[in-house]
Amino acid sequence: MSQNCFHASIEGAQHGGKSLEELITFARQSGGAGCQPSNFHLNEGEGLRSAASIREAFEAQDMLLDGVSAHCPFWVHTTAWTQSKTIRPFLPPELHSGSVSEVEGWCEDYLLRLMDLCAELGVKILPMFWGIAWGWEVATGYPWGFWSGTDYDLLKEGHERFAKKTARLRDHARGLGLYLCHEIHPNTGAMCAADFQALVAACDGDPCLGVTADPSHCWEHESFETRFRAVANRVYAVHVKNFNVRPGLALRSMNPRWQDRAMQFVDLSSGDLNLTRYAELLIDIGYPGRYCGVMGTRTAPLCAEAESAYRDLDATSANGIQHVRDALCFPVAEGSFEDGMGAGEGGRGRRPAPPPTFPRGSPQDPPGCRTRRGTPPLGRPLDDHPRPRSPGPHRRPGSPPPP
Repeated sequence: MSQNCFHASIEGAQHGGKSLEELITFARQSGGAGCQPSNFHLNEGEGLRSAASIREAFEAQDMLLDGVSAHCPFWVHTTAWTQSKTIRPFLPPELHSGSVSEVEGWCEDYLLRLMDLCAELGVKILPMFWGIAWGWEVATGYPWGFWSGTDYDLLKEGHERFAKKTARLRDHARGLGLYLCHEIHPNTGAMCAADFQALVAACDGDPCLGVTADPSHCWEHESFETRFRAVANRVYAVHVKNFNVRPGLALRSMNPRWQDRAMQFVDLSSGDLNLTRYAELLIDIGYPGRYCGVMGTRTAPLCAEAESAYRDLDATSANGIQHVRDALCFPVAEGSFEDGMGAGEGGRGRRPAPPPTFPRGSPQDPPGCRTRRGTPPLGRPLDDHPRPRSPGPHRRPGSPPPP
C-alpha cells in the first residue's frame, strides 16, 4: 500500500512573538504533525531551556520536533567582522557597541551550547545560513567595485576567512553528528548553488555542511530544479515557501518597504512556483531517505514558511501548513504507471516493477546521505546507517521505533 514520505510542519522563525508551547499549539491546530522552532523559542533567561522541558512540550501535544532553525546567530557570527549595524537586532543590547571579538565570542559560545542542546534532544539537523564572510561588495553579486586588484582578492580572502572563522563551530557539529544546513539566500555566505559549492571546497568538503532547500529564493533565474539538483546530496532540511515577481519592476533596489518590492512572498497556493513539482524533486534527490536516516523517523518534514506583506502572519502560516498537508503530502508511487498496462501473463497486465529507489549518493557525499537501491519511498533509515534508538521528541510518544 502506498504511503506518504512527508508530513506537514512549520518553520517558526517568523513567530518569535509566540512561546515554544504557543508555537507548537498553533502548528497542531493548523493541521501540522510537527514543528521546527527557532533558537529564540528555546531561550530562557540568559541561557537555554532544558532538553527535558522542550521534550515535554512536544510530547504533551503529540507533535514532532523537526529540527531547530538558527539562522540569525550563525549569520551574525560570520558577519560581525564587517562591523555592520545590521547585526544589532539579533544581539543583546549590551553587545550593540561591543567589539568584533566580543560579538563573535558571544555568538560562538551561544551556538556551541545550542548544538549541545540539539544533540541531547536527538536533533541532528539545524537549518541556518552563514553570514557575509566575503564582504558586502561580493554579497551584492555584482563585481563593482572590483573584487580583486594588485594587492587584494576579496574572493580568496573570503574563502580563507570563512574556513578559519567557522572552524570551531564545524568541528563541534561534526563531533556531535550534526548537519549545519545553509539556506541558499541573498546576502548570506552563498546566494546560489555554485557559491555553496565554493564554500564547501573552502572547507575541504566538510561533511557537516548541509543545505536547507527553500525554493522561494530562486527568483533570479536559477530555478529550484537547477539549484537543488546541483547540491542534491547535501540537502538535509526543507522549507516550503512561494513568491510572485511583479512584472516591470527592478528586482534589486534601495527600497526596504516589502509592499513596494518586485519580489513578493505570498501564500503557498498562489505564487509563481509549482510546489507539487518541488515536492517531487525532493523525492527524486533523496531528501526523505536522507532526513529519515539521520533523524530516525518514518517521514520527513515539509516545513511551511508562508509569508506575505499583505496577509496576516497567522492566517498565512495556517493556510501554508494546510496546503502542505493537503497538496504535498501525497502517497508515493510504488512502481511505474505502466505496470498495469497491456496484457501480460494471465491477462493481468505487466509484472509490477520493484519499488522505486532514491538516487544513489556519490563517493564524495557526507556520511549518511548515500541511499541504496531498494530504499522504500517511505524514506526509512538505511540498515547500515546509525540512527537514534532512544525515545525523543522527534518520535511520537508510544510509537514503535523505526524498523
